[in-house]
Amino acid sequence: MTSTDAPPAPASAAGTSKARIGAPLALLATAALVTVLIAAGLGGAVTAYVVGDPGAVVRWGLPIVRVIHDAAAAVTIGLLSLAAFLMPETTRTHRRVTATRIAAVAAVVWALAGLVHVLLTFADLAGMPLTDPSFATQAQVFLWELDPTRTALIASMCVAVVAIFAFIVTTKTGMAWLTALSVFSLLPLALVGHSASSRDHMGGINAIAVHMIAACVWVGGLVGLAIMRGPLGTHLAVTARRYSSVAAWAFTALLASGVLATYINLAEWGDLVSWYGAIIVVKAVALALLGLAGWVHRRRTLAKLDSDPASRSLFARLLVGEVALMGVAFGAAAALSRTPSPGEAKLEAPASLVYDLTGYPDPGPPPSNAWFASWTIDWLWLPVALVAIGVYWHWALRLRRRGDDWPVLRTVSWTIGWLVFIYFTSGAPGTYGKVLFSWHMIMHMGIAMIAPIFMVLGAPMLLALRALPARPDKTLGPREFLLGLVHSRYLKVVANPAFAAAMFFFSMAIFYFTPWFEFSLTTHTGHTLMILHFLMSGYFFVWTLIGIDPGPQRWSPLALMIVLFVTISFHAFFGVILTGLDTVLAPGFFNVIDLSWPVDPLRDQVIGGQIAWGVGEAPTLTLALILAIQWVRSDDKEARRRDRQADRDHDAELTAYNEYLGKLRQATDRYEGAERRDQP
Repeated sequence: MTSTDAPPAPASAAGTSKARIGAPLALLATAALVTVLIAAGLGGAVTAYVVGDPGAVVRWGLPIVRVIHDAAAAVTIGLLSLAAFLMPETTRTHRRVTATRIAAVAAVVWALAGLVHVLLTFADLAGMPLTDPSFATQAQVFLWELDPTRTALIASMCVAVVAIFAFIVTTKTGMAWLTALSVFSLLPLALVGHSASSRDHMGGINAIAVHMIAACVWVGGLVGLAIMRGPLGTHLAVTARRYSSVAAWAFTALLASGVLATYINLAEWGDLVSWYGAIIVVKAVALALLGLAGWVHRRRTLAKLDSDPASRSLFARLLVGEVALMGVAFGAAAALSRTPSPGEAKLEAPASLVYDLTGYPDPGPPPSNAWFASWTIDWLWLPVALVAIGVYWHWALRLRRRGDDWPVLRTVSWTIGWLVFIYFTSGAPGTYGKVLFSWHMIMHMGIAMIAPIFMVLGAPMLLALRALPARPDKTLGPREFLLGLVHSRYLKVVANPAFAAAMFFFSMAIFYFTPWFEFSLTTHTGHTLMILHFLMSGYFFVWTLIGIDPGPQRWSPLALMIVLFVTISFHAFFGVILTGLDTVLAPGFFNVIDLSWPVDPLRDQVIGGQIAWGVGEAPTLTLALILAIQWVRSDDKEARRRDRQADRDHDAELTAYNEYLGKLRQATDRYEGAERRDQP
């Protein structure tokens, strides 16, 4: 592939270019608005008001503004992801910057729609029309106090930052960071949807978060392709093919999260025979048709685009039907957010302090077989683990198909690591670790000290660099991203054994002796960040000791052994401190949780300290043994390397050393002879 581009369009084509940008947006918005208006008109988007009716403007405005908000979010994320990861580099155009500037305009619309949605949401919650004389005063007082409006305001602030910097950024790295921030801006909205208030609080939040991200990446990418069709020129085909791979992942995530959200929000399958169920069916049919269209385009249309990238009919075939169906799906989603489930009363969370604090029902006292029988599926980390295993197997099979070898033991080790992670997040430690300190510490030890050992020995980065194809057009693909990470200053810092050890221990101490611990126990965000931190800090610590992936130069085995034993000594000391405390950590949680069975929080904390003290010994011994084996193997490899070198140069190094000793001996003899002659 060359880095040249299609000839620039003449000035008279400016109107055509604007029409090309406006057409897909108009099509998406029209289909979405028609769908949501039909749903609202038939009663699907109208809720029963307890406080008071805020008026027609709010009733109709909320779903309409939500459609505009979601469409602008999708366009922003789609264009930024195209600019950062999918569009080939050229020397004569600035199409990355063009895509980013259009994304900036979309982000402005996204932020403004978010602010309007905040005001309408407050009016809806307060049962107060916008024209009420006290509306402005009430909004100023309560906007930040109510969870739905506060989280939406935080999301709009993040979007405003994206909009500002999208007008400035010109580098691929900056565009990649903006893509990440724009995706992050969606996450607060998952905390306040229907699914977030269901019985499975955490599962509902995870489902809606994945659903929103997947939808925006999929829809936004296709609309972005339509907008950038002209600037892409002959590179349209390769960009569309890359987008197709992303869209396949997005569709899978969208389908899985949609099924999970439907399962969570329906008390029984008979609830599908309702207006709520009808909207779900419309959305499901739209997604099914989109999946079929994507499969057809991937097999036929993209192949034809490779031979004829300038074909308008082929691209129109790829665009029109899918964008219209995406609009229907967006409209159905907006209507669904305003439609109560027919079995909502059955799905209400249990009235208990345990649920109010954790988002989970009281699990009851641990049975004798709790280690094997107690499971609470974490619908965020289970899919992450399964995807990690599946992608790794796919890469390993790709190497074997092309005749390259990849050790089976590494594949087994990687798989075991993630299975261990699944157990400690969804098994008994994950179930009771949300309410008991002792089980929480078991979960911590498993995620931070046991699972990373197996994961690191799998050498995932080395496998990825061997299996992923390189992109010759200088775009930021997965392999290029990993190479940039390997040579980055960030990795040089976190891969320093001293830094990794300090992060592993001191961050743990800071976590438990600050309000962050209670925050992780009482919020979904805190719980997710806690698990992520445990996994990453443990992984980097283990990787600096026994990792075989490429990265900064490793320390000597002796220095690494010292780092290991010093760190684990501090870790044991931390456990001793916990066993001697006479106050409960996170007292606002453990002292008030009111479990259905008698638990002494202080006694349970002492047990947790003993676990932290004792459980670390087995992983430490394992790490020390692996490090010693690697040390011996390193010495053996060095000895064999020297032997091969000696065979090639006939012991030149030894010969040179013997000559040096001979010269040294001659010099010594001359010096001693001179001394004897000088004696009287």
